[in-house]
Amino acid sequence: SGRRRGRGQSGAVVARRGGGVRPGAKPGKSNHSMKTAVVGLGYVGLPLSLQFARSGVTVLGLDVDPAKVEALLAGQSYIKHISSAEVAALVKSGHLSASTDFGRIREVEAVIICVPTPLNKNREPDLSFILETGRSIARHLQKGMLVVLESTTYPGTTDEDLRAVLENGSGLKAGQDFHLAFSPEREDPGNPASQVALIPKVVGGYSPACLKKAVALYSRAVKTVVPVSSCRAAEAAKLLENTFRGVNIALVNELKIVYNAMGIDIWEVIHAAKTKPFGFMPFYPGPGLGGHCIPIDPFYLTWKAREFGQNTRFIELAGEINTSMPLYVVHQLADALNARQKSINGSSVLVLGLAYKPDVDDERESPSYVLMEMLKTRGARVAYYDPYVPVIKPTREHAHWAGTQSVAWNQETIKAFDVVLIATNHSCVNYRELAEWAECIVDTRNAMGGVPTLPNQVWKA
Repeated sequence: SGRRRGRGQSGAVVARRGGGVRPGAKPGKSNHSMKTAVVGLGYVGLPLSLQFARSGVTVLGLDVDPAKVEALLAGQSYIKHISSAEVAALVKSGHLSASTDFGRIREVEAVIICVPTPLNKNREPDLSFILETGRSIARHLQKGMLVVLESTTYPGTTDEDLRAVLENGSGLKAGQDFHLAFSPEREDPGNPASQVALIPKVVGGYSPACLKKAVALYSRAVKTVVPVSSCRAAEAAKLLENTFRGVNIALVNELKIVYNAMGIDIWEVIHAAKTKPFGFMPFYPGPGLGGHCIPIDPFYLTWKAREFGQNTRFIELAGEINTSMPLYVVHQLADALNARQKSINGSSVLVLGLAYKPDVDDERESPSYVLMEMLKTRGARVAYYDPYVPVIKPTREHAHWAGTQSVAWNQETIKAFDVVLIATNHSCVNYRELAEWAECIVDTRNAMGGVPTLPNQVWKA
């Protein structure tokens, strides 16, 4: 096939236990800074760019969205958990710049791709963002450059699909004229303990030389680099990480339904089970999966597995369970309204939380959208409250909600709704006030746990 695959620690690339990687020095200490472009300045690309910049690397951020570029050049952050002060300081230092001109790739030695990998309308992998970015890079690719893909995808994307685009567009050969690698992104937005510099970085190269080059790059900014034998091994590792979460979330979602029928509180059960100091890891139920990874990545794996005649029954079953959770929540909400001699049709419903997880402003793939659609279809008057998403931005899947604004948080507003559906448990929300103001609350996140409430006021869903 002509593929070149790295063999793990070939080329004396060794991960140091508890430390950095050699060759290369500790982050920010090397005499040579590999000027780097990061393509895609979203929730993955921007934090990565900042970490490289604060480590002394000269970073060029590239994005097709001029608004993001203009904001960064003005020293402004457009992501909640990233401070504008830090962006401004790094821009002023000269370590960080941004542009929409992909021709500037000629100025750098390494290019890191951090673009979306969504599913198409048929729930199949959509590599269009990766491939189009690859074509843009290929037009300016120079000998000796390093290209790294970070976008989550199925095994084979880097050494087959992306490689072909880069080689065809540049006339250069991967592993000979330029270096190619895959290093999956690992981000945990909303978790203050999650720092790019401290999250171990898995790296797979197309050849031993590609691996060595990529490890040297990431060693500039990340404390621990974990080399693996190939791009495919690195791609598969990322899919395992997120499939593991998806499957375990499906388990507790299913148990939530089963235990609810038995009159058992799943949240109490999980709290008790996690006291076991070995052999158990807590996962928590919810109204469905959200975010750019867990609802999508397993579909990449199941789709690719079919090419090899393999079925992923366990993973697909987990996907079915997680996908069915919004409908279960709607049924629970209908029961809550029925207990008050009301129906969904004609009732006013406030969805509390549009973001897909607590304390972030990222609403991609949020189950709240699905819940809002289901309730509206059933005749409800639907509104939402989210302090981190004041206005709904245009999306491909839910374009008709664009421009909808979050309601105000006050007694008069909240009291006017027949039921409040807690879809995301933001820590900044005053749930005691909610208990005082709302007549009926359907709680999918145990946000009301420990809050004094009236009998039959809160329904767990």
